[in-house]
Order: sequence, then structure tokens, then C-alpha cells
Amino acid sequence: MGRGKLRIYLGAAPGVGKTYAMLSEAHRRVERGADCVVAFVEHHDRPRTEVMLHGLEQIPRRELAHRGTAFTEMDVDAVLERGPAVALVDELAHTNVPGSRNAKRWQDVEELLAAGVDVVSTVNIQHLESLGDVVESITGVRQRETVPDEVVRRADQIELVDMSPQALRRRMAHGNIYKPDKVDAALSNYFRPGNLTALRELALLWVADRVDEYLQQYRGEHGIRSTWQARERIVVGLTGGPEGRTLIRRAARLAEKGAGGEVLAVYIARSDGLTAASPKELAVQRTLAEDLGGTFHHVVGDDIPTALLEFARGVNATQIVLGSSRRKAWQYVFGPGVGATVARESGPDLDVHIVTHDEAGKGRGLPVARGARLGRSRIILGWLVGVVGPAVLTLLLTHADADLGLANDMLLFLTLIVAAALLGGLLPALASAALGSLLLNYFFTPPLHRLTIADPKNLVAIAIFVGVAISVASVVDLAARRTHQAARLRAESEILSFLAGSVLRGETSLDALLERVRETFGMESVALLERAGDVDPWTCAGSVGPRPPTLPEAADVDMPVGDHTALALSGRVLPAEDRRVLAAFAAQAVVVLDRKRLQQEAGQARALAEGNRIRTALLAAVSHDLRTPLAAIKAAVTSLRSDDVAWSEEDEAELLEGIEAGADRLDHLVGNLLDMSRLQTGTVTPLIREIDLDEVVPMALGGVPEHSVELEIPETLPMVAVDPGLLERSVANIVENAVKYSPAGERVLVAASALGDRVEVRVVDRGRGVPDEAKDRIFAPFQRYGDAPRGAGVGLGLAVARGFAEAMGGTLNAEDTPGGGLTMVLTLSAGPSRPGPLADAAAEPVQGAGPAHAAGPVQPERQAS
Repeated sequence: MGRGKLRIYLGAAPGVGKTYAMLSEAHRRVERGADCVVAFVEHHDRPRTEVMLHGLEQIPRRELAHRGTAFTEMDVDAVLERGPAVALVDELAHTNVPGSRNAKRWQDVEELLAAGVDVVSTVNIQHLESLGDVVESITGVRQRETVPDEVVRRADQIELVDMSPQALRRRMAHGNIYKPDKVDAALSNYFRPGNLTALRELALLWVADRVDEYLQQYRGEHGIRSTWQARERIVVGLTGGPEGRTLIRRAARLAEKGAGGEVLAVYIARSDGLTAASPKELAVQRTLAEDLGGTFHHVVGDDIPTALLEFARGVNATQIVLGSSRRKAWQYVFGPGVGATVARESGPDLDVHIVTHDEAGKGRGLPVARGARLGRSRIILGWLVGVVGPAVLTLLLTHADADLGLANDMLLFLTLIVAAALLGGLLPALASAALGSLLLNYFFTPPLHRLTIADPKNLVAIAIFVGVAISVASVVDLAARRTHQAARLRAESEILSFLAGSVLRGETSLDALLERVRETFGMESVALLERAGDVDPWTCAGSVGPRPPTLPEAADVDMPVGDHTALALSGRVLPAEDRRVLAAFAAQAVVVLDRKRLQQEAGQARALAEGNRIRTALLAAVSHDLRTPLAAIKAAVTSLRSDDVAWSEEDEAELLEGIEAGADRLDHLVGNLLDMSRLQTGTVTPLIREIDLDEVVPMALGGVPEHSVELEIPETLPMVAVDPGLLERSVANIVENAVKYSPAGERVLVAASALGDRVEVRVVDRGRGVPDEAKDRIFAPFQRYGDAPRGAGVGLGLAVARGFAEAMGGTLNAEDTPGGGLTMVLTLSAGPSRPGPLADAAAEPVQGAGPAHAAGPVQPERQAS
């Protein structure tokens, strides 16, 4: 039995209709007579989705008990026993309850596919493993449940379920996705228009890349070299001249006319030196291309039209943009030019645009003589001129009536020798000299038709002819070789100067530099290898391309850099003359790697400098804030010990109360100072364990007046994975700060809610709030906001709270309270022991509707707008 086929409905965000589309597909298949069953579908109490389940056969789920709570998962054995043709499996990235057959649902799907069952499934773009960091930077929510990209990429069909952000928010507002009590919080958090737009673009780009990947694979498997105009890719041919900027802008305008257009600017360095490019101008054009959303490529090619067309077809380009020739009219004697050649050889699959510019027809200087790297046709032509030419010339001279004389005959033969040297190099010229001397002796030197010379003068003339012929051939060949070497060095210098400039400006990352090496030398893969010592194993510092070499000996080209670093390339063996440029690339790669490490060390140095700044601020704080309560305690103790005053019991109690308050304040200040010191030195080691919030939060309120805090912690909350001591200190500092800035008579609200795989503790006050530009600054050490008095503390409370939160794997952020005030949001990781309440509190499972856990807490009025 063959492997089943996988069809995936990919959604840009929760609620776009993936499950609905999957069920609609199931009904269509059932109507066509297909054996289709529902292996696992979660409707999340959405009426329209639930209705779609009617009329479909559903496989009973398997019940599992975990820590006293019952859960249901897909019964893989039951599905395999039923043996349907098609199975619907929702929520591909779902994590199964411990005790299940597999840890992840996609592994269950793999079993079904291996058994020959076709599977239709759903997944959201944010659950792809490679996009976790990107989604987190967009939404602020880290996806805990992910599926490897390769699992989704292997799907036989991927269909994007798309919906505009405005339409999705309308669905949300109508209650079609979440329950009404969670709508406001969801709209103000995860389902913001900006978040949805970014996720939608991410999904579209991922699917587009998947289509490109499949297209390239298909073209490679079928050996298709012609361009398929499925997407506009515009290649801009640059010469390094000032007209390049005009060409790049023109190509960008062409790309904007079609959706998804791409611009690739390419400069081809010709090894024979026929192009002279300014590195400065190339750097400007590279920056311009990247600013307009394109890419810049630097390629070495002996024949510019051929190299340009090969590059264009290699990237499946649809258009080529070239500038009008800068040649003057008389310079066309050297050839038709790059533009005409490319237009003639492009074929019907590539459109060539010749763009006029201000430099057209102004001349570009005489071309330099071609180098000695001769093509096969040039060498054959040189041998024909050197060998056949003397025979033809002899035939013409012997049948001509005019007697030119031996001297003129020698000059004619010498002309053929020079021509052979120019065309084919030294060997054809030497052969021509030898043959010419024999023909001169036999046909033109008395006695005729004999290889003897009667007149000694003619013998001297023939000898001089041979010597001059050999000398001229050698000089011509040497000049051609020197010209080629100079041209090649010129091309190399252009590449290296451009490379060095980009590296020194910090514009090239290690991966980009290795990609440039691969592209320049036409290799399959490139890797930078290093090791600590002579006997230590090699490690890869960076690589590009498929299957990069892991050992220098395993590579086709090994370029050592020092004793413990090497640049390894695979694909083909490079000629010796290319290794000089490769050595420069390797040295630059090491420079980039060293710069990266220096940047890391600079970051560490900045951290040390920050520590010194904090120590300085600490001394300033100790000089005032710690001495103030000490002075109050000292004054109270001195008063009590004085024999000059008879204190009443009420006065004594008041003085003792002041001593106690000062001591408590000192203890709090010293505690915060010690905590900050631990955070700065990295010695905070949290002991994470699962605990209920209602065991910790009430203990953190001991330092604030009674009836100043309103506590709302539902009993259904899951346990949190935290260090209880650090959590208590963090919450205490947050609450004390909120009470300090709350208006008289206004109580601070401390509320908690479950959001998928995390729990949020929100501390809400109704004070004057904090502007957006100061929300991050209030978490810096030794910072007091506004006109807080010096005696109000040293400004460490929120800094310590955030430090402890991050040490436990959580976050602490400030938001505006609707209606005025400030809300501190402490986000903690939920423990895995009670996943049931997580789903209830979040309105649906983490993977089912996407990040329902990102929809916000139940109290939407305290969310940031």
C-alpha cells in the first residue's frame, strides 16, 4: 500500500475559517462517494463550525486521565482499524496529553499517511517552527506548540485560507470566534489590525516561497531551462557606469506594476578587462538596489552576454533591463555590443528592455586587447592562418606574373606569422615560421624547387627571417599574456575593493559573504571551518548551500586561513589562478567572524560599564536614601533614652512605631539593593516549581495598608512554574509601587487570568499614568518617575521586579489603564500539570484557533488600547 497524501489548510490567524474549509472539503468528497471520516475536529463551540460536522462519520475519541483530569485525544488505533480513504485531523501542531501514542499530533498524522490514509489537516502560520521568533516579535506572544516546517512543506497540497484583517475583526466582534466576554480583550491585543496584517503578509510570503520551491524542483527534475513567467523577476545588467542608477530605478518601476515583482541587479566582472567599473559607483548602486527592495549580485564571466543570460535563466527571470550603449559610432567595429547580443540570444522567454540615459553615445574608451585565455575557435583559426596561410600565399605568389623579390615575399610570410600569433598564440606562430622558411627556400630561393641555397646572402636572409619571425611571435604572445594578466588583476581588484568596502562598512554578514563566494565562483556550497587546536575537531562557523563540507579534506577546494581556520568549498575544482581571489575572500570571512565576536565582547563591555554606572548610582542612593531612615531611628532612640523628658506611654509608642517603620524601610531598601546586585552579577538562580498563585500573591500584600488592594484570583487558574520567593518579591514591589501612586480612596486591583500556556497577573491603578516614551524607562535601576520625593525609595522596585520575572522566564510590561492610570502586566509560564483549565480560560486550545492564549484576559477594560 502506498503512502497517503496530505492536504493542509494554512491559516494566517485564528478564526479565518480553516476548520470550516476542511469540513466543506469533506462534504464535497462524501458527495463524490469518497470514504471520509472525522478523526479529530475541534469546533470550539462555534455554531457554524459545529453544524458542518453533521452528516460526517466521526471516529470516537480516546479518553486519557492526567493528574486527575480527563482529556480526549484522537484515537489513532481506531482510525487505522476503520481504514478510511480520507481522515480529517484538525490542529496539526497540537501537543498530545502525556500517555498518548505520540507526543505531537503531526506524528499521529505521519502514522496515518504511512498506512495509506489520505489526511486533511489545518495549521496556523504562527505554529511553524521557523517562524516562532518572527511571530513573537510581531505579537509579543511566544508559540509553545509548533510543527516542524518540513512536515508542512512535504504536504502534497497547501491551501491558504485568507481573510482581510477588517473582516476577521468583524467576525470577532460578532462573537463568531470567541465568547463575548473575551472579544474586547482579544481585539485590543492579539487581533490588532497591525498584528493581523503582518501575520497575513507572513502567510502569503511563506506560501509564495513554497510555490517557488516546488517550481524550481519541477524545472530541475524535468531539465527545463526556458523561463516560466509565473512571477516577474527583473535582472538589471550593470556596467559600473553612472547610468546604473537610472536602470535600477526603471527596473523597480517595472516590478511595481506586477504583484510580487523582484529586482536583481547584477554586475559581471569580465576577466579580459573590457569593462572598467568604479567600486564607489558600484557601492552606491548596490545600496540603491537594496533600498528599493532588490538584491545585488557580483559575478565573474569571460563573456558578458552569455554570463548575463545564464544568470537570468538561472534565477528564472522574465525581463532584462540594459542601458543604451555608451559606445561612439566608430567603436561598433569591435562588435555589436552587449545589448544587441543579449537581445539577439535571449529567445522568446526573456524580454529585453534597452533604456536610454544621459551617458548614451558619449563613448567608453577604446577596448583593451583580448587576453591570452583563447577560446577553441580562436586557437583553430590561429593554426589555420599559421599553416594553411603560408601554403595559400605560396600558391598565389608562384602563379602571379609580377616578381616581388625575396624581401617582399619574406615580409608577406612574416605578416602571416604575426597574424597567427595574434589569433592562436605562440605555437601556431612558430609552426608558421618553420613552414614559411621551408617554402621560401623551396619556391623563392635559387636554386628553385630544391632545399638548398646557392647564394650565401639568401642564406643569411632566411636565417634572419626565421629569427625575426620567432622573436615577433614571442613578443606578440608575451604581450597578449601580459594583457590578460593585467585584465584579470583588474577584474580581481574590482571584486576585492568592492568586497573590502562592504566589509569595512559593516554591510556584510558572514552568511552574506559566504553566499557571495558561492555565487562568484559558481560553487554548490561554502563553509567556514575552525578549530581550537591542532588536534581539536573542526566546527562550522557559518555555511551556505546544500550539504556544506564539514572537513577541509572532504571539500573540493580547501583554502586555509592561519593554522586553525579554513574556507571549504564543494562543487568543482578551481584553477590555481582563482585561488588568489579566494584567499582574499577567506581572509575577509575571518575578519567578519572576528568582528562579530568583537561586537559580542563590546556588548559585554557595555554591560560592565552599566554595572559601574549602577554602582555609582548606588553610592549616591546610599548617601541619602539609606541615611534618612537611619537618622529617624537615631533621633527616636536618642529621645527615648533621654532623662530630661518624661515620655507618656502614647509618646513612647509613637517613637517605637517610628523606629519600627524606619527599620522596615531600611530592610526593604537593603533587600532591593541586594537583589539588584544579584541580578547585575547574574547570581540569581531560580528554583522553579509548580505552585498556585493564591498561595503566593496574598503573602506579597503584607507591605501595603489593608483595604488598599482588591484581589481577584480565580480558583480555576492553572498552576504556574515559578520560584515562589522571587514571585513574591516581584509582586510585592509592583503592588507597593501601584499603591504609592494611586489616588486616595482608590484601591489597586490585582487580577489574574489564564491565557493558553501562560498566566497573566495584572496590577491596575488609577493614578496619573505614564506616557508611552517613559514606559520602558521606569524599569531602569535608580529611576523615579516624575516628581517623586527623594525619600520615596531608591528607584529599584520595578527594576528588581522585572529582573526576577525574566529570571523565571516571564515578562513584566507597563500598559495604560483605560480611563486613566497604569497597568503592570506580569506574564508567567503555566505549569504542564493542569492543562484542562488552560483551555477553558483561553476559550480554546492553543493550537486549535491559533493563539487564543494571546487574546487577552477576561477583564478587557484593563487592557491597553
